[in-house]
Amino acid sequence: MKKEELEIRFKELSDILLDELNDDGFWSGELSSSALGVAVAVAALHFHDANLHQHEITKGLKWLSLNQNTDGGYGDTPESPANISTSLLSYAALNLYAETNLEVKSTQQKLAGYLLTQNVDVRSDQVAKVILDHYQKDYTFSVPILTLCALCGVPGDDGFKHIPQLPFELALLPRRFYRILNLSVVSYAIPALIAVGIVVFRKKKSNGFTRTIRAKAEKKALKILERSLPESGGFLEAIPLTAFVALSLINAGLRDSIVVDKGIAFLKRIQREDGSWPIDIDLSTWVTTLSVKALGDRKNKVLSETQQKSIISHLLSVQNKTVHPFNGTSPGGWGWTNYTGSVPDCDDTPGAILALLELAPHHTIREEILGGGEWLLKLQNNDGGFPTFSRGWGKLPFDQSCADLTGHCVLALSKLLDVYKSELNSKQKKLYSTAIKKAVDYLGKHQKENGSWLPLWFGNQHAQNHENPVYGTARVLTYFQKANLLLKDEPVLTERIQKMIAKGTDFLRKVQNEDGSWGGDFGIEGTIEETALAVAALKETKSETEIERGLAWLDDYYKKNGLKKAPIGLYFASLWYDEKLYPLTAYLEAINLISSLK
Repeated sequence: MKKEELEIRFKELSDILLDELNDDGFWSGELSSSALGVAVAVAALHFHDANLHQHEITKGLKWLSLNQNTDGGYGDTPESPANISTSLLSYAALNLYAETNLEVKSTQQKLAGYLLTQNVDVRSDQVAKVILDHYQKDYTFSVPILTLCALCGVPGDDGFKHIPQLPFELALLPRRFYRILNLSVVSYAIPALIAVGIVVFRKKKSNGFTRTIRAKAEKKALKILERSLPESGGFLEAIPLTAFVALSLINAGLRDSIVVDKGIAFLKRIQREDGSWPIDIDLSTWVTTLSVKALGDRKNKVLSETQQKSIISHLLSVQNKTVHPFNGTSPGGWGWTNYTGSVPDCDDTPGAILALLELAPHHTIREEILGGGEWLLKLQNNDGGFPTFSRGWGKLPFDQSCADLTGHCVLALSKLLDVYKSELNSKQKKLYSTAIKKAVDYLGKHQKENGSWLPLWFGNQHAQNHENPVYGTARVLTYFQKANLLLKDEPVLTERIQKMIAKGTDFLRKVQNEDGSWGGDFGIEGTIEETALAVAALKETKSETEIERGLAWLDDYYKKNGLKKAPIGLYFASLWYDEKLYPLTAYLEAINLISSLK
């Protein structure tokens, strides 16, 4: 594409981005509707009071009937292939109304047909084996799925017989012990560990010794659950987690709990007009920082001074100022949304640091940025990588260090060190330099032989093992290229990074599709998100042919399909989602970077 064409497209896309600014002066985006979210929310409302919530339940059931895949199953988004977990949860929720509602019964029968094609007989105890085999040692999602099924009469009256007991009594131990315990749930699922663990305990037969221990632990565990309850009522602002907690407590005889009251109110408030629920309220911090990143050095041409001040003010207002009640992390981090259920994490924190340093006079945000930097230093794992929420867990995949978050932290810490170097003492400088070097070491060890890196919270539904080496590699390359410019006083380190960049670049070149696009891996159908991020990552590497082919594909695809979004996001418990602003911000970032070369 010629520079003039790129400029026209940049203006067009940046105007769309401006239209997406909300009334409070930041971006909130829009997450895809979720059949899984609908199913679990409907069940929670049913168990709480079916008559009181009849309107919301009816709308949710109607949405499920209208959004069933042609094969009878349900995927995590309306654009996703069906999967067993979402389909089984939907079947269970529909089972509550199948005998009294002909439309629901018809939908459920089609769904049972799909499940049979996946060797799942909903009338057999084999249901538990299939789900437990699928999730293996990770009970984060398998036990809640089987619990909901049992409560909804699937497969029959004795559904709790094959459900493992979650050790909710372990929640009574001080947090510092969590990381050394071989817990069967991930760090962000402690509310489910407690609530689902209690209902399984109350519904399932167990021996006298463990019953005595758990009976004594129950009241204290509930107090811990209440203390971690956010003001909004939504744990992690996530619909499935909140609904699982509420319906478990209700069925454990704890309907009058404040956790249930606030959780049910949260679910009713979040339901969309079409009857659906997303998996989370929004990713406002994340999409706001992505938008700032996309505009880059042209932010002043797009955003007014007033708009920039609003974004700065908003990001500063959502920085965590206390020890977080959910997972005990220190002050200084940022979570993914401005709502109270958000938890500081290791992708939004570097994103916020970089966005603020891009927008605000550096001396005005010194305290907040250094607070964010210290938060990141405390979270770094012994392997040099950065996890999402909690240092030192790592028994289960979503608690481990990962490449894309670590690359993001390398850039944020490098930028912080470059900006505030003259104001830091020698000890502070050493801490940041050491953290950066350890993170680079981690990325060196975890770069695949073919030059790629794998992300943790993003994937591709059509790729092998649902992995997305294109996304992971593109993100790390972009972070590395920017960080390398800031690390000029570290020639040995920059040389190592340059070698990794060369290998990663070679990978991206080799997996470009014949039509010029990129999917999650070679031969996978291209998307705007993956193609744009790959183009942006190749900016510094003189890959002119690949860049031009990628831009040509983006131009043609955009003219035919608009900003069509792809389900590349992986939310808690590996739930797929798409986000309205992902294709827009990725495409803008690519055009902004490439047009500067023309």
